[in-house]
Amino acid sequence: MHTKTGEVVPTKQDKTLIVEVTTNKAHPKYKKRFKISKKFYAHNPENKKYEAGETITIYETKPLSKLKRWTVVQPNLKKQ
Repeated sequence: MHTKTGEVVPTKQDKTLIVEVTTNKAHPKYKKRFKISKKFYAHNPENKKYEAGETITIYETKPLSKLKRWTVVQPNLKKQ
């Protein structure tokens, strides 16, 4: 199962969360590290309310709609 961990972005959609995943990447020539962030649309089947900035884990599933290809696994208990 392919998983990612990221922060919830404020949203008012029904049964959908937007999760922003931030990773560090190194420049191929200069080796300087920089942050890259990407947003993923995740299915929230129980329609639980998550606060903005909360860290959650999502896993890859079959396409559920035009943009949703991820589903919420569980919230992580510690906040960063």
